[in-house]
Amino acid sequence: METPITLTGLLRSAAERFPSRRALSVAGKLDLTHSDLDKLVELAAARLVSAGINPGDVVALTFPNTVEFVIMFLAVIRARATAAPLNAAYTSEEFEFYLSDSESKILLTPVEGNKPAEAAASKLNIPLGSASLTQAEGEEKVKLTVSLNRTESEPDSVNSVAGLSNEPSDIALFLHTSGTTSRPKGVPLSQHNLASSVRNIQSVYRLTESDSTVIVLPLFHVHGLIAGLLSSLGVGAAVTLPAAGRFSASTFWKDMVKYNATWYTAVPTVHQIILDRHLNNPEPVYPKLRFIRSCSASLAPVIMGRLEEAFDAPVLEAYAMTEASHLMCSNPLPQDGPHKPGSVGKPVGQEMAILNETGRVMEAEANGEVCIRGPNVTKGYKNNPDANTAAFLFGWFHTGDIGFFDSDGYLHLVGRIKELINRGGEKISPIEVDAVLLSHPEIAQAVAFGVPDEKYGEEIHCAIIPREGSNIDEAEVLRFSKKNLASFKVPKKVFITDSLPKTATGKILRRLVAEHYVSQI
Repeated sequence: METPITLTGLLRSAAERFPSRRALSVAGKLDLTHSDLDKLVELAAARLVSAGINPGDVVALTFPNTVEFVIMFLAVIRARATAAPLNAAYTSEEFEFYLSDSESKILLTPVEGNKPAEAAASKLNIPLGSASLTQAEGEEKVKLTVSLNRTESEPDSVNSVAGLSNEPSDIALFLHTSGTTSRPKGVPLSQHNLASSVRNIQSVYRLTESDSTVIVLPLFHVHGLIAGLLSSLGVGAAVTLPAAGRFSASTFWKDMVKYNATWYTAVPTVHQIILDRHLNNPEPVYPKLRFIRSCSASLAPVIMGRLEEAFDAPVLEAYAMTEASHLMCSNPLPQDGPHKPGSVGKPVGQEMAILNETGRVMEAEANGEVCIRGPNVTKGYKNNPDANTAAFLFGWFHTGDIGFFDSDGYLHLVGRIKELINRGGEKISPIEVDAVLLSHPEIAQAVAFGVPDEKYGEEIHCAIIPREGSNIDEAEVLRFSKKNLASFKVPKKVFITDSLPKTATGKILRRLVAEHYVSQI
């Protein structure tokens, strides 16, 4: 049996094998090699340990996508503590919930601070810390200053972490589910969970030290953090952070070209933004990409086709969730098999089964709940026995998604159990309706949802965002729907809008869309 691996072990191994290769850049500002990054992480970890951070302590971090975040996140894990990254845009009340629920011992912010986060920390008596990296003269490329408990000092000698050995069972990361259907649940992920997921991602996409990517998604979210950042660093590859600390469509391709990017990963909404900019304002040159990855929400086949045509690279749709340390399924690279529009591909690095309500494994083409088990899967939600009982029935983790395997073993998702529309006994996948709506040339974004109905129990409505310059109206949407959908799947009402509620990563929140428009009926 293979010895359990740790994320820290993978990262240190990469630094030893590729010390002089570029690891991390801030576009146009800073480049760090794997050796540079490893030394800075060790220094920051030593500072945390000397300040009293113990193994198992939770350290909350709220930063934009900056080099300081990457260093401090890896330092927390190196110190055998637990990193809890938080969205810097949260309100004070939201920070209070997440800091309290995670039982954070300290909150780290950029030197300029974060007022709502600081107010919440003050209310909970949680001490503050900050980190800043500045350009240095001479042999030292950069200087790291870590300030903890409001006392500024240089990081201590690395001797204070030399004796700390990261264990596979150490809880390295604490995240919350997105909470789109209920109160967010706390998800502890171990060093071994993360290392297993990183290896799965590296394997299916054949990542090597020659690869390079630009981070598009926020690093407080599992998609950007594990698929973009950690999988790259763990194999000796290079990562570039946008200069602004967040995704910018106007600089994205310039950064991709400058840093010789070979791939990128994003959610469908961001792919749409990138595609729309390409159609309206094309770049003079595009990089030659090995692949483009899409995850975190369903990618309509028509959008996949447009992306492949525009950027001359295979678009590989994947399926992931926080509880699985991100990746569960992916379409393969062209040399490893076909990638199927409308499918999220084959399981990667874990067991997966489609189960019915009694726990029986369903045959190919039959719908059921997607269930998984493997070394990347969390052992359970924090302090939530009811959720754990429901989630781990029959010895499997239950994802809450309905899907089926086709005869080639590719998974097709039908929708969230709680989002399926039951119209007079007909179970309708909103994902299917979304995909048809998005195939209309004048619709930029679309979301179908169920609303209460006296006759059928539930009826289908939808909201769309038209493409720029379009005058599309409800009558045209309905005409197109009737032509391309079975009659019982045609939306009864169409709302035309210029914005839709989304998560911080750009995933449309179907439940909130439904709530908003139900109130207008």
